[in-house]
Amino acid sequence: MANEEKPVNFIAEIIEADIRSGKHGGRVLTRFPPEPNGYLHIGHAKSIVLNFGLAQRYHGKTNLRFDDTNPTTEETAYVESIKNDIKWLGFEWAEELYTSDYFETLYEFATKLIRNGLAYVDDSTAAEIAASKGTPTEPGKPTPFRDRSVEENLSLFAEMREGKYPDGAKVLRAKIDLANPNMHLRDPLLYRIKHAHHHRTGDSWCIYPMYDFAHGQSDAIEEITHSVCTLEFVPHRPLYNWLIEQLEIYPSKQYEFARLNLNYTVMSKRKLLQLVNNNYVTGWDDPRMPTISGLRRRGYTATSIRNFCERIGVAKRENVIDVGLLEFCIREDLNKTAWRRMAVLDPVKLVITNYPEGKTEHLSGENNPEVEGGEGERPIPFSRELWIEREDFMEEAPKKFFRLAPGLMVRLKHAYVVQCTDFVKDADGRVTEIRCTYIPESKSGEDTSGLKVKGTIHWVSVPHAKTVTVRLYDRLFNAENPAADEDFTASINPDSLQVIEKAYVEPDLLHAEPGKGYQFIRKGYFTLDTGSTPDNPVFNRTVTLRDTWAKEAQKQ
Repeated sequence: MANEEKPVNFIAEIIEADIRSGKHGGRVLTRFPPEPNGYLHIGHAKSIVLNFGLAQRYHGKTNLRFDDTNPTTEETAYVESIKNDIKWLGFEWAEELYTSDYFETLYEFATKLIRNGLAYVDDSTAAEIAASKGTPTEPGKPTPFRDRSVEENLSLFAEMREGKYPDGAKVLRAKIDLANPNMHLRDPLLYRIKHAHHHRTGDSWCIYPMYDFAHGQSDAIEEITHSVCTLEFVPHRPLYNWLIEQLEIYPSKQYEFARLNLNYTVMSKRKLLQLVNNNYVTGWDDPRMPTISGLRRRGYTATSIRNFCERIGVAKRENVIDVGLLEFCIREDLNKTAWRRMAVLDPVKLVITNYPEGKTEHLSGENNPEVEGGEGERPIPFSRELWIEREDFMEEAPKKFFRLAPGLMVRLKHAYVVQCTDFVKDADGRVTEIRCTYIPESKSGEDTSGLKVKGTIHWVSVPHAKTVTVRLYDRLFNAENPAADEDFTASINPDSLQVIEKAYVEPDLLHAEPGKGYQFIRKGYFTLDTGSTPDNPVFNRTVTLRDTWAKEAQKQ
């Protein structure tokens, strides 16, 4: 039954109890029901991991059902992106379904409610209907159309379907209880008129079911055993149950869990669309976006996202998760899987004056020292002239500076110990060249020099270096809760993207592939951007080696 290696959450406990009692015949069938009106984000990933994970855990299945009931915002392109994201996360659905598959059945359900005196056509405006519902402390009042006859309602509803009325002229409402403490039971809307082209059904329909009517009934049609939703749907559950009971259809049950809230992030589709449309980002897959496609392009792995979703667990109360945990999960995964390479992002030339001119030496380095066997080795060309990071040299070094300065010694990663002898400046006083001598007996792996140096720096051979563009991505927002601001864009981090047009890397990185993680030694984790070309390789920083935001918070 349960996988003992994973903690049992409250929904898993419900499922286990249902299996023991024989409810639903011992079956487990969940569903993931996205609306195809945008790209999936990390919050959806939590729902995907939960729904598919529960089904896998209890030998059940999960349906992918697109809630395509709003033709004005939905596109086939979104359908395809959603399918790609789910597959990339490592899950397969049992059936690919669409709420639009059930439009005829849902229409028949609605006419059944009308025949039973439980639904009516209302000509009131949206404002009039809202006013008629009352307040949480005051009961609603019926509109003039609530007592229409069954025959008149059936006729009007048929005419709505036939397209005889414009958008907003009429709606179909459930006839429940205008005094109910739950506002969702005060004659909720079931259907509205929308003369719009649908991405699947074309112009066949001009009336569309509301989410509350389509959701539970689609679950029942598919005989979903456990319909898992986020907490905002708790007040909707009585209506979910009422409709199923009145229609006498399969008794699917709804269960709610806390959605994912991340600090330094917005996950409202409306706000994400605003970021895209107003060019704050380059698109839905911008590596700063919390979309699954954006995280993937930035270099996040499916494993890291699944681990993150499992770590935060399934709660009954809303809470805010520190985005640092997501960053920890990707560091943890990439530390075990990313190949190590050397890249110099802010270069200054180092010349080894006693190394033979024209000589090239091929050193070697493990691809991943965290893995037994290192996953093989790659050759690293070494020569008299190297690029090193400008920050690794100081003209006058403080006491605990263990890199290069006149008279100081440092080890070059995978190579030799060198000692700085001199440096050259240009007319503006900028250091342009650092001069060193090397100790031939200090070669890594063969060191007989007896020298002990405290610092190790990375480098790239000048004649063998390859030029690439590097994009340093950081959090998109400076505020912990950007959505709390009236203008959430005011807290956009101006340093969320820094572009280095000319960085130098090991020649081996020209064979990098998108999706493969690389640790640029001492610099962070990177991946090749999907928009790269052989003539213009672009690397995106996935995450820094350490949580620099935590350090800044400690300073404040």
